[in-house]
Amino acid sequence: MPRQKRESQRIPAMDDFKDDSSFSEFLKRYPAYKSTGILDDLRRSEYARLDQLEQVYLDYTGGGLYSEEQVRSHMDLLVENVFGNPHSTNPTSMAMTRLVQSARESVLDFFHASPEEYICIFTQNASAALKLVGESYPFGPGDTYLLTFDNHNSVNGIREFARSKGAVIHYSPVLPPEMRIDIEKLENFLEFKKSGGNNLFAFPAQSNFSGVQHSLEWIERAHAKGWDVLLDGAAFVPTNCLDMSKVHPDFVSLSFYKIFGYPTGVGALIARRQMMPRLHRPWFAGGTITVASVQGDTYYLHKGAEGYEDGTLNYLSLPAVEMGLRHISRIGYDVIHTRVTCLTGWLLDHLVALKHSNGLPVVKIYGPLDMRERGGTITLNFFDREGHFIDHMVVETLASEKNISIRTGCFCNPGGGELALGISADELNSCFALRPDMEYQDFRQCIDDKSNGAVRISVGLVSNFNDVQRFLDFAGEFIDRNTSEIL
Repeated sequence: MPRQKRESQRIPAMDDFKDDSSFSEFLKRYPAYKSTGILDDLRRSEYARLDQLEQVYLDYTGGGLYSEEQVRSHMDLLVENVFGNPHSTNPTSMAMTRLVQSARESVLDFFHASPEEYICIFTQNASAALKLVGESYPFGPGDTYLLTFDNHNSVNGIREFARSKGAVIHYSPVLPPEMRIDIEKLENFLEFKKSGGNNLFAFPAQSNFSGVQHSLEWIERAHAKGWDVLLDGAAFVPTNCLDMSKVHPDFVSLSFYKIFGYPTGVGALIARRQMMPRLHRPWFAGGTITVASVQGDTYYLHKGAEGYEDGTLNYLSLPAVEMGLRHISRIGYDVIHTRVTCLTGWLLDHLVALKHSNGLPVVKIYGPLDMRERGGTITLNFFDREGHFIDHMVVETLASEKNISIRTGCFCNPGGGELALGISADELNSCFALRPDMEYQDFRQCIDDKSNGAVRISVGLVSNFNDVQRFLDFAGEFIDRNTSEIL
């Protein structure tokens, strides 16, 4: 039986708040928001389910939302055509091959990456793209893998490939409370690289923990010191334009569902062509070779992107990637960025101002308190009227009861979390020395019940004032309450 939809209700748009004093104050403080009305129209026509189901979605850093048109167009393409596995030359295969190639070209075009300089390698997700770099990059004794404390676990994980090949691993710190790169220390690390010829520096364009946007100028500065550069673009590109005609990282990892919601299961590694001869894959698979022999014990990899795409691509989903990119292009990054900046600024203004009647803050924000070089991700913890930490998992449970979708934990960014939450290396090493394996609760007890996680909210493509105001109203409910009352 098909799922019944709730009775349709009018979807809030900008004019719905014209008599609301808080919205009037918001527009006075952030007048640029008025220029983003196209997104209210889009929410009404393509994302109506949000308001029909009374959902407040504040996890855009975790995953973007898809439009109805994206899904309809993709389904229409599939039901009106016959597509075969592109690893052949029959008519249905060639039809699919053309769409795969078109999707590759669309990705490069979207990021202004010249096809003479870059190739697009399709992967399962951003993590798979990063693993490709880790396993293929020619680390060796005397080489260095340098990365910032503020990185996703899939970037951290590359250190295991580097370590296994004899390279040295260095972490360059970020500085609480704003969680920005320690410029002096990073410059020193870049200056004193090891003597080997293969040194890789990795950092995120935007932190998935704090929302800090690290300067893309580090790419050129690292290149000038002889480093190759891996840029994690996953948290940055949903609301910011990455123009690869202006910055030239050697590798960029991407996840498409974070940009436009659909399809999941497809990411990409955009790699500089000049890097490809230096990479060495540790194995070969179906789809990656031009020739392989059992008796001759030899194989030859494809020279291009195909040499890095193991097995059969998720080929039926790739046309949906091109559709999603067109969707974002029609809207324009300027509009998306402006709306996200306005809403995030309003959230920061009011979260910082939340106080208990005794003057103690209701929340602590980990990251910048203004919109200077930051994106639409805010990470925070709640505290009761006596200054006691309120478990982030409790906050998530209470938010869920109000249909507010947020994220809690450390967001696969342990370096950012450890520094922000004040967990020392000595504490961590003492814990890890106790046992060979550890579950979450064991770890938490080991660090004396310190917070090892936080609450993350993030705005995106079709967020509106009502969404952020609903969260602020929710946050206000913690004023003058103690932990026992909340639990």
